[in-house]
Amino acid sequence: MPSRITCEVRDWAPVTVVRLYGDLDLGTMRAVRRVLDRCLSAQPDALVVDLAEVTVRDQLALSIFAATARRAADWPAVPVVLCAPPPEAAAWLARSSAARVLPVRRDCAEATQAARRAAAPRLRARLEPVAEACRRARDLVGDACARWNVPEAAGPASLVLSELVGNVVRHARTPMNVTLTLRRPYLHVAVEDGSRARARAVRPDLRDEGGRGLLLVREVAQRWGCVPAGEGKVVWAAVPAN
Repeated sequence: MPSRITCEVRDWAPVTVVRLYGDLDLGTMRAVRRVLDRCLSAQPDALVVDLAEVTVRDQLALSIFAATARRAADWPAVPVVLCAPPPEAAAWLARSSAARVLPVRRDCAEATQAARRAAAPRLRARLEPVAEACRRARDLVGDACARWNVPEAAGPASLVLSELVGNVVRHARTPMNVTLTLRRPYLHVAVEDGSRARARAVRPDLRDEGGRGLLLVREVAQRWGCVPAGEGKVVWAAVPAN
């Protein structure tokens, strides 16, 4: 049976635009979420969702966009902007809690401009799974904090990123992509590797020599998480940077 909704993805770097066509309801919102999550896993600078060709059959289905915006604020720390909702849907959005986290613009051009203005500064690096990777990660944090004038975040972010990179070196053993994003009030750090094995903070036995890295991340970071991305996963953390 053909889907009642179609998602057209356009990667207009640095902004990804998703245009929806068809009926949005509680049945089709899951398909939309999968597409939006896949777009975010590519870590664009911003995400625009165009609703000009959508018929909203159930206002509860609009909650998918606010949920996406909240997830995207943690990782990959990008703004999400809606545009051109039908009049009734626009009224529903304005009355809902989504209005606090989800900007709405008249058309795609205006939304794209707003998304570009809201995009946060970023630094990216690709590292190999070698011992030296931890030192390079710390250097990257130092460069970023100096460039963005957030020296108070350098120590905690260096510690967190070293643990995340070290975890890849010890366990995943794949090349990794490191991303630093300043989206105040946090400096977001993320490490993408090629392993699907989920990162979990476990409490090791007192006699174990290792296994405490993610516990340390949990204590130092304001928030952290692990999400699927491509053929592997991303482990991210948010460190205060006021």
